[in-house]
Amino acid sequence: LSLLLVAMEYGGRKWKTIIEPFKIKMVEPLTLHTEAERRVFLRDVNFNLFGLRSETILIDLLTDSGTAALSSGQWSAMMKGDESYAGARSFYNFKQAVEELFPFKFIIPTHQGRAAERILFDILNAVHDGHCFIPSNTHFDTTRANIERVGYEAVDLVIEEGLQPELIYPFKGNMDVKKLDKFLEEKGKCVPLVMLTVTNNSMGGQPVSMANVRETKEVCKKYGLPLFIDACRFAENAFFIKSREPGFASKTVKDIVQEMFSYADGMTMSAKKDGLVNMGGWLALNDDALAEAAKTMLIVSEGFPTYGGLSGRDLDCIAEGLREVIDPSYLEYRIVSTQYLGNALDEMGVPIVKPVGGHAVFIDARKFLPHIPVLQYPGQSLAVALYELGGIRSCEIGTVMFGMHPDGTVCWGVEVGVSPYHPSIHTIGNTCSSRPRAPCYPSPRVHTESY
Repeated sequence: LSLLLVAMEYGGRKWKTIIEPFKIKMVEPLTLHTEAERRVFLRDVNFNLFGLRSETILIDLLTDSGTAALSSGQWSAMMKGDESYAGARSFYNFKQAVEELFPFKFIIPTHQGRAAERILFDILNAVHDGHCFIPSNTHFDTTRANIERVGYEAVDLVIEEGLQPELIYPFKGNMDVKKLDKFLEEKGKCVPLVMLTVTNNSMGGQPVSMANVRETKEVCKKYGLPLFIDACRFAENAFFIKSREPGFASKTVKDIVQEMFSYADGMTMSAKKDGLVNMGGWLALNDDALAEAAKTMLIVSEGFPTYGGLSGRDLDCIAEGLREVIDPSYLEYRIVSTQYLGNALDEMGVPIVKPVGGHAVFIDARKFLPHIPVLQYPGQSLAVALYELGGIRSCEIGTVMFGMHPDGTVCWGVEVGVSPYHPSIHTIGNTCSSRPRAPCYPSPRVHTESY
């Protein structure tokens, strides 16, 4: 990374730089485009940032999902991939790596997290037909879509602190257990399971405390319901617990992960996040009947249970990624570098979700562009302006994405192994100087999704 303007504490040492705990062996050239060219690109895709070709992007902060640079260990592991249709060695390597962290009886690979969600809610719908509810701290958009697709209703029960963007609170991703208890008392017979998203993606990548995981499990036990964790950023969440929650500072990240998931009955996982890979995921659970139904559906839609839509080399890559992602040096670099970007924006007066989350910086577009009415999409307008001015692609999370929520934040998802910070800060600075004149861009005419 470039030199920082202030000294920062990193790994117990004072540096004037954030030192990446890795070396970069390969570079990829970028094509530079003018603002005039980018305006043409925007019109060509009807202002839908998801429609832009990647070669027209200077810095892509749309998401960190599946965009990680692979490690030398992962490339090496991929060369050993066993591509046997059934019983591949790579599957058992993958299975062992998952079981080292997560205590579930059945591990079912899928090509990514949304496939695991689809299978889970399809098999639940076969058992619990009718109008059911799935409560969570906050559902991610693909989870919500898979729930609604089978006729269920997704219910968000995040704590009140999580709804206040600028409030500093250590675990703003927590489930409101009192609201959950009351909801289950009223609707429990129509609830097949409870979910908990770690970290709380749509609320700014905010973590969930270990105490909250335990309390959520206790409420689930009271009503005889299983607890499933959407585990996409389990390692980041564990690192936040280690650094913020009393009693965990001396524990390893692995120990914290194992305890966190000891309270769960199952999980869905997109390995494209904290698996540090470009493709992959899994569904894990303990219930024999659900597992059998899931495997049957997997064969129809994804593939045989020992590959689940993935190549052997993909499975080996995930296995290595799971062993590397719990390295505290990596996680400290990950969290500190994202905070650096967020803190720089905060010092410039840019309203962001605080404290900065693990995987992204969320800008409060409604507050940043108060002259743009909510239903004229301030988040989308800001995201388009950032691309037009600086070639930075980001993601609106609010009215456009969810369709019915009158809010708007812009997500800058930070990729692993990429250092986009100073150009990004410079671009938002330019946007600050011109924001009173920022136009209401048309909303995209093509469906967009976040990850």
